[in-house]
Amino acid sequence: MVIKFLTEPFVSSMGVDLGTANTIVCVKGEGLLIKEPSVVAVRKETGEVLKVGKEARKMLGRTPDSIMAVQPMEDGVIHDFEIAEKMLSYFINKAHQKKKVVKPRIVVCVPSEMTDVERRSVIDATLRAGAREAYLIEEAMAAAIGVGLPIQEAVGSMVVDIGGGTTEIAVISLGGIVTKRSVKIAGNKMDEAIVNYIKDEYNLVVGNRTAEEIKINLGSICKSNNDGVVDIRGRDLVEGLPKSIEIDAAEIKEVLMEPIQGIIKAVKLTLDQTPPELLSDILERGIVMVGGGALLTCLDELLSAEIDAPVYVAEDPLNCVANGTCKVLEELDDLKDILVTS
Repeated sequence: MVIKFLTEPFVSSMGVDLGTANTIVCVKGEGLLIKEPSVVAVRKETGEVLKVGKEARKMLGRTPDSIMAVQPMEDGVIHDFEIAEKMLSYFINKAHQKKKVVKPRIVVCVPSEMTDVERRSVIDATLRAGAREAYLIEEAMAAAIGVGLPIQEAVGSMVVDIGGGTTEIAVISLGGIVTKRSVKIAGNKMDEAIVNYIKDEYNLVVGNRTAEEIKINLGSICKSNNDGVVDIRGRDLVEGLPKSIEIDAAEIKEVLMEPIQGIIKAVKLTLDQTPPELLSDILERGIVMVGGGALLTCLDELLSAEIDAPVYVAEDPLNCVANGTCKVLEELDDLKDILVTS
């Protein structure tokens, strides 16, 4: 497919960071307009969409039998095609609220190691949701652009994007990805590890939302920072009744180390496959971390110690991918070669 540059007066360009946890939408000339959870609540019998985004997320684990709250993205790819299409359609319409606009061109961020079938499903869902043209950009590339790395220069830049469903790792030079790796170890796996630990250690069942709150409040892998305790409530496995316990930061640190070691291993494997000249650049210039996982306290220090290279957390790690997509919209003529099309 050849990229066409449209000039009709009411055609807009839109970027979508279609994440496992959150969807962020930006519009050319207007910046980031939408940032909401990737959750849709529908009526089971009719498929009618009841809520999308923040309001739908509140319904997770709380719906009656007639309603289901669905997360259509799993490990960075579309898990439920029909629901994903409805979610995209909702966000497209919301971004263009009160505006008469022809179907927009949309650039969607995707994991780097998606299969051709998975890429096709994203393009199809985007087109069916109301896009006039759909293009894909790999998340790691979008993140690098959002951070402001010199991706077009003959130097090696490395980015580690720890999202909700996947961690994207890439070495970039001369406008292309030289070495990359995508692993399904990220924020959701950390939440699952917390859920399983509480179940095994305390015979207490808690939901993923509770686990995420624990991770945010206590998540730290600093050697000297093991302070902090939170009260959590759940269902006792033995008696089946509500129960409250206390859990501390030292416990959560140990729980998080297993998924974190998986991420560190993936970074090392990527570096091992990187050409020597680019590896030299990375060891000198450092690695940039983005995504929600980059906010985990002291993760940058641990990774730096493991690989013996500087590691930095981006200034706005949660929005780097979306910001990069916005820049692509503004500079399509210069950056069109990095887009993946059907």
